[in-house]
Amino acid sequence: MNEINETQELSKQQLKSKETKARIFCAAKSILKKQGYEALSIKNICEEAGVSNGSFYHHFKTKDDLLSYYIEEQPSINPDYLDLPASTAEAKTTIVHVYLNYVTYCRELGVEFMANYYTPKNQSLNPLIRTERPYPIVTVRNYLDKAVRAGVVTPRLSLDEITTDIRMIVIGNVFEWCLKNGSADFEGNMRRSLETYLDGAL
Repeated sequence: MNEINETQELSKQQLKSKETKARIFCAAKSILKKQGYEALSIKNICEEAGVSNGSFYHHFKTKDDLLSYYIEEQPSINPDYLDLPASTAEAKTTIVHVYLNYVTYCRELGVEFMANYYTPKNQSLNPLIRTERPYPIVTVRNYLDKAVRAGVVTPRLSLDEITTDIRMIVIGNVFEWCLKNGSADFEGNMRRSLETYLDGAL
């Protein structure tokens, strides 16, 4: 009986934690939309969300950590469940699919959020500082590594070079979409640029 109560209590705590995280993120998103990245401070976020500074730091290290959490926590394709590709062509198709999934998520977050997220001031985007890159890069790297080890894919570049190039291509497409206030062919541009690059890299 105690075990059941403990499990129920844990579930309540997990639900409360999830709700608090969502409230904090909604506050940050609101500030970004109304005032931009410059106005995004932990103090302002906490006031908007109606939570304490301690509650913020319990869930996130910095404001950039908060933003990155929601980029990394997008509905994902777990690399462990990605089937080993039968060919290089299939690997390319899968990688493009991963990033079209990312495009959908960017659209859900909105132009204002993404425009303020992809700024040089957001150090969470710096791969030299972050120990882990945002979700799609991790997925693609793990997927390619598995395909290379199996001898299915023989890339012309190192995995580090490929993932860095893809990261820059993605940032460029997001920036173009934001620059045109959402009117750019986000999906089409992402697909075309990635397919062209992958044709030369894999």
